[in-house]
Amino acid sequence: MRIMHALVLVGFIVVCFAVAYLGSLANRRSIPTWYAELKRPAWTPPNSVFGPVWTILYLMMAIAAWRCWLVSGFASWLLPFSIQLGLNLAWSWIFFAYQKLGLGLIEIIALWASIFWCLMTFFSIDNVAGILLIPYLLWVTYALSLNAGFWVLNRKLA
Repeated sequence: MRIMHALVLVGFIVVCFAVAYLGSLANRRSIPTWYAELKRPAWTPPNSVFGPVWTILYLMMAIAAWRCWLVSGFASWLLPFSIQLGLNLAWSWIFFAYQKLGLGLIEIIALWASIFWCLMTFFSIDNVAGILLIPYLLWVTYALSLNAGFWVLNRKLA
């Protein structure tokens, strides 16, 4: 049984970091060029902050999903989890690869709502799983404010 639990945890980690990797492909070309030239909101952190923060958040997502699986198996919680992962990935491509700041703002609002749905669903299954998603929701709230700031400051480019 322990081997199965460990394998499922590894599976969730692989899925979450696969999403992270696919999202990073959208960033690679645009961060040193297009993104570097944008006017930035005053609260924009250095680029070096994003990688470590997202690494921790993706790991916490994987552990939260695993905890839900431990309690209820693959159940209805998988839908909001999958939707938020898909929207998370889509945002990177919309904002960075396609350089659509306004559409990115709309999409990140949908992402925020899906994370909130996922968090509430996780809380109904396992309190620790729900707690593990709180930093993710807070970070995406911050990212939403950044996206809005970039859009306001760079509307002619969007």
